[in-house]
Amino acid sequence: MYEILTLILPLFGLIVIGFVTARLTKRPVEQMGWLNTFIIYIALPALFFKLLSKTPVEELASWSFILTNIGVTFAVFLIALFLGYVTSKRHLGNATMQGLAAAYGNIGYMGPALAILAFGEKAAVPVALIFCFENVLHFANAPALMALSGERKGGIVTLIIGVIRSIVFHPFIIATVIGVAFAILGAAPPAPIESLIAYLAQAAAPCALFAMGVTLALRPLNRVPLELGYLVPIKLIVHPALMYLALSYVGSFDPIWVFTAVLMAALPTATNVFVIAQQYGVWVERVSATILLTTILSVFSVSALLYSIKTGALPPDMFP
Repeated sequence: MYEILTLILPLFGLIVIGFVTARLTKRPVEQMGWLNTFIIYIALPALFFKLLSKTPVEELASWSFILTNIGVTFAVFLIALFLGYVTSKRHLGNATMQGLAAAYGNIGYMGPALAILAFGEKAAVPVALIFCFENVLHFANAPALMALSGERKGGIVTLIIGVIRSIVFHPFIIATVIGVAFAILGAAPPAPIESLIAYLAQAAAPCALFAMGVTLALRPLNRVPLELGYLVPIKLIVHPALMYLALSYVGSFDPIWVFTAVLMAALPTATNVFVIAQQYGVWVERVSATILLTTILSVFSVSALLYSIKTGALPPDMFP
């Protein structure tokens, strides 16, 4: 139990510190801008590059792992999309946001920090693969379905260009591509630059978790929408459970890869879903409530998951 507490306290302790700091200092949300910029454009890309550039190339081409992960996440998206379509009286825009809220976890902002702290640097490879391919899935699904719902911004050409730009020019994906290129070539940056990258990478986890706590403090929950009655269990319980079952069925993956994928699936709704909701003016307040509630509850659900993993109660393969 002491080992689990030692693991969990730094993870969620940083979130709590950020939350309390924001409540005490009462700084406006706009002052978070540069910290978020540092995390998204500098620290996390440096972390991805540092770890991927030293990864054996054969580990980066695990297509059975990638396809299983994407298949499960897309299935979760479709389940929530269907439920949202029925409960929102066939409003495809609202249903799309519900699908994203249930399937799009905080895999870029919170995921790398938690996975690497929990399982070590070896978790960085599956984290990067999950991030790249799941973001391609979500970045393509959201504008396409919004276009079908009549919430399209601009023409079809603008839509396609926007999807491509959001995928190709995301800093995490750029860092991943460069890191993979260095791994394939067996190259390394000059020593001074490598030291700088390592220094920046060390800041990624604490800054991301602290910023998450600040974000929670600055986004109060006014009311709990009825839809959260099924969205929260889907995101925090169904998604990781299906991921675990699917990876066990396909089988024989590295235990760290399995546990990393399950942890990534267990994460709360991504803040990117709020950005997408604002972009289209659809389901904005309810997305904010979903993010806040899933993040608060994930403190307990993710802690329970990590406890199960570390104590051996959850084996790496259910069908050995």
